[in-house]
Amino acid sequence: MASKICPMLLRTAIRAAPRAPRTQFRAFTAAAVRRSDALSVHRNTPDNNPEIPFKFTAQNEAILAEILKRYPPQYKKAAVMPLLDLGQRQHGFCSISVMNEVARVLEMPPMRVYEVASFYTMYNRTPVGKYHVQVCTTTPCQLGGCGSDVIVKTVKDELGVAHGGETTPDGLFTFVEVECLGACVNAPMVQINDDYYEDLTPETTRQLLKALRASASGNTTLKVPAPGPLSGRQTCENSAGPTNLTSEPWGTETTRSDL
Repeated sequence: MASKICPMLLRTAIRAAPRAPRTQFRAFTAAAVRRSDALSVHRNTPDNNPEIPFKFTAQNEAILAEILKRYPPQYKKAAVMPLLDLGQRQHGFCSISVMNEVARVLEMPPMRVYEVASFYTMYNRTPVGKYHVQVCTTTPCQLGGCGSDVIVKTVKDELGVAHGGETTPDGLFTFVEVECLGACVNAPMVQINDDYYEDLTPETTRQLLKALRASASGNTTLKVPAPGPLSGRQTCENSAGPTNLTSEPWGTETTRSDL
């Protein structure tokens, strides 16, 4: 009896034994690898350490006072985000000194300010160039127009830096890949500082970057295009013109001509 049971148990154990998993690789993004601790850890550097003083200018002090009027005095710490943005615009990036000054103004623990600045990606905690080039590579931009992969390659070739937050040697451009910026209907697009440039092609992208470089050097021969679609569209209307709602809709006053 035992001689019959043992082979059966052996065969059952072999069938039940887990098979060696096959390694699968699936790339979700082509962006450069960013260490996770870069998002939440501060390391003192010569251009970003608590010993570097920061104070709001007189002009920004007036703006700061207007911002604080929007909040009850007991809830003024709710102004942490606009004040961080104000400090970043003045200093060029959201340094540890900027965060400490915001904490002092709002009378809140510095750690609470650090938590906000490290959570939201619009706060640049390391220096960036004069033009912060943020190319969207989410699915609509990958599929729309010529595709964001082509735009990324064009920017990389034109600037000579990678899209992992690298800055050109002259300090003019910082190039980074970002997720959806909400202009999907005009894909592919790029955000440069506060401006959106949409309906991009490799040629219009090169012209845009060259115009920005010329503008920074005082050369006015190349005009920086106005923000928005670079295809001739005003906003996001159909490039072929209206295709529906071209006549008076049917209603109680308007009926079909064959009735």
